[in-house]
Amino acid sequence: MKRQDFKKTLIVLHDLVATAVAIVATFFVRFEGYLLDERLQHLPLFLPPFVAFAGLVYWFFQLYRSKWRFASLPDLFNIFRASSVLALTLLVIDYILFSPQLFGFYFFGKITIALYWLIQMFLLGGPRLAFRYMKYARSRHTLERDANTPALLLGRSSDVEVVLRAIESGTVKKLKPMGVLSYRTDDLGQSIRGVPVLGTFADLDQVVQDFQERGTPIRRLVATPSALVPEAHPDMLIARARRLGLPLVRVTSLGEGMRDAELAPLEIEDLLLRPTVQIDRQRLEAFIRGKRVLVTGGGGSIGSEICTRVVAFGASDLMILESSEPSLYHILENPTLLSSDTRVDGVIADVRDRERIREVMHEFRPDVVFHAAALKHVPYLEKNWAEGIKTNVFGSVNVADAAVEAGVGEIVIISTDKAIDPVSMLGATKRLAEMYAQALDAEFVGRNGPARLIAVRFGNVLGSVGSVVPKFKAQIARGGPVTVTHPDMVRYFMTTREAADLVLTSASHADDGRRVPLDGTNAYERASVYVLKMGQPVRIYELAERMIRLAGYEPGEDVEIAVMGTRPGERLHEILFARDEPMAEIGIDGVMAAKPIFADRARVDQWLSALRRAVASGDRDAAERVFEEAIPEFKRRTQAHQPAAPVQPIRLASN
Repeated sequence: MKRQDFKKTLIVLHDLVATAVAIVATFFVRFEGYLLDERLQHLPLFLPPFVAFAGLVYWFFQLYRSKWRFASLPDLFNIFRASSVLALTLLVIDYILFSPQLFGFYFFGKITIALYWLIQMFLLGGPRLAFRYMKYARSRHTLERDANTPALLLGRSSDVEVVLRAIESGTVKKLKPMGVLSYRTDDLGQSIRGVPVLGTFADLDQVVQDFQERGTPIRRLVATPSALVPEAHPDMLIARARRLGLPLVRVTSLGEGMRDAELAPLEIEDLLLRPTVQIDRQRLEAFIRGKRVLVTGGGGSIGSEICTRVVAFGASDLMILESSEPSLYHILENPTLLSSDTRVDGVIADVRDRERIREVMHEFRPDVVFHAAALKHVPYLEKNWAEGIKTNVFGSVNVADAAVEAGVGEIVIISTDKAIDPVSMLGATKRLAEMYAQALDAEFVGRNGPARLIAVRFGNVLGSVGSVVPKFKAQIARGGPVTVTHPDMVRYFMTTREAADLVLTSASHADDGRRVPLDGTNAYERASVYVLKMGQPVRIYELAERMIRLAGYEPGEDVEIAVMGTRPGERLHEILFARDEPMAEIGIDGVMAAKPIFADRARVDQWLSALRRAVASGDRDAAERVFEEAIPEFKRRTQAHQPAAPVQPIRLASN
């Protein structure tokens, strides 16, 4: 018998014995003399079936699912419900069914049943609480012995309490919480699990100085998620932490039991976004668990995050397709993938190689394909237009065709917000890839089972290769100038985690509709393009100003902001949906979707043939004529092919 099964068996035996003891103890407390003897005489007939029934009640109320060391209010409530059901059962038996007919008197009586309920609650809940306190006391002793980093916890009392529990359980290690700072004045004067609230964020300097004078210098500041909300003024917090020279870390998870909790350095980009869009974890687990998943471009910044999320949600097999050997090696050595139960493998292949892609698809036979391989940097694709077409258009065609042939259920093409009203080769190539996916998907409308092909449009992904945030950080570290192409340029931003979760969520919605007939009898709307709700776009110039201030400098004085002029293929504002794209209501928080507006496979194939000829002959004008015919908005772009002459860096006064 496994150790875990042995422990659960002991818990079951404890509860059953406690039930028998509760009945016997109730009789001894309530009765005496012949009244007690008479009941004890009949007890062997009643007790065994009642104890067996109690075991079923305990199982129904999930008394055996939680560990005693984590006994909490929900567990006590389950004990309350189970004991109440047993007491009501006794009441029904005693007053309605058997007692008057069999014995001529009430075997228990109302007072005895109430007494039994109290004793049963005590015998079931008491040992659990005692065991938890014993573990708590032992862990506190261990923590006091091992904790060597005096720290202040920052945030609302509810978040801090969860972190303190994680510290006590050993999930978060080596921290010695000395006090709490909250941005809310109602938390002042409280004590959270024995740790006092010493002040607000504005008192940080004084609190740190007080501990310094006592000979216990604070060595770390720990920010909970509530410390980073706008009303907490996190800009001020990070600036003060840097002025004090204290490392400021954030808690990456406040989930149940904080099993995945980690302390990570607080980066500037953590303070740049609106609150992170929360995903339906159960939905994604139900969709991914047990499936075979293939990710193209799995070594890239987006592809690698998709891989880690796929593994986290329980895929049975993961195949990573990558054209770069170093990138493939790096993702295959990722600790998250190595420690998972998912069977992970990698293959070197280029999405441009149609036969190689077909070979990999047919050999691996995935259930889901995430196509993240792409060329994505606007300036490079303006110069190397043919390479962009080969990878972004024909590479996507190869992946889609091979996946359909291999019987894949869901195929997700990673696209960009630059695909709408495109002014660049990146946007045009991505838009044509979307159109091919829509055309192919339209062939399966109304047929249960065949593949679903969808596209997901990203904004700028923080932390991805080429993102503006790492670039600004590096420029600030060098002392400036921070280069901005245009003072009025705005962009949408999302985190890599949000990007990956959007991809998985979109695939799960496509899966919902793959088996739904489009006969108008259900609420499902077939969508072809999905976009994250990213809030208001961010003005890049203001982003540069804020990052400079978060680094402890003043824009325009300590670090200059230089306007360099827009580059070929760039525009000031990005668009998420085309003007004539009909929106779809998919009922998933944080995600928007649109229905397809083009699904003529024959016409798309004609454009692809013309593109092949243009690439083969090196005729850019011919290629652009194809894009202009396929995407009328591309004809109205204003940028020229040649690079714009750079503007001399100019110093702008800060706002």
